[in-house]
Formats: sequence, structure tokens, C-alpha cells
Amino acid sequence: MQMESFNDIINGDKPVLVDFFATWCNPCKMMAPTVEAVGKEMSDQIRTLKIDIDKNEQVALKYRIQSVPTLIIFKKGEIAWRNSGVIDKNALIQHIKSVL
Repeated sequence: MQMESFNDIINGDKPVLVDFFATWCNPCKMMAPTVEAVGKEMSDQIRTLKIDIDKNEQVALKYRIQSVPTLIIFKKGEIAWRNSGVIDKNALIQHIKSVL
């Protein structure tokens, strides 16, 4: 089976929450369980994807990721919401619901 490309995923029917992170980033480590939990809880409504900015520099450049963690919700390939820094689970769920 062929791997889906980033573009295939963000242009899909389901909105996608993308977590841009770096392995050396402590706030990213704090954010990871939140993103995972929200992804599981809302898996019928949204997909989640983690992008390591050090391994995916082109994608990070394209979306001007200057600080991590940066969360972006894509809807049909367009940015519907964006946040840099740590955000709590309830706030994240509210943002997701607002773009669904």
C-alpha cells in the first residue's frame, strides 16, 4: 500500500489537526498527550497528524512554522485554525468543534 502524502491527508474529506513539533522541544512533549487524547476522542470527526519540523523542513517552511508546538487544523487543504504554544485539551476541542 502506498503511503498517503501530507497533501493527500490535508485535502481529504475529514479535517486534520496537525501537530508541528520537534523532539528537543519540552512544550511539544507536554502537548503530545493532549493531541493524542483529542485524536482518539474525536477520531470520527477529525484526523491527527504529527510532523517533526526537523525531518520535514519543506512542510515547516511552507506553513511558516517559527515556533513549536504549532497546531494547525486543515479543512479541505485550507488552514481553518492555527495556534502556537501549549493549549489545554478543552480549548483545543472547542477550536476543533468550531471548524467542523
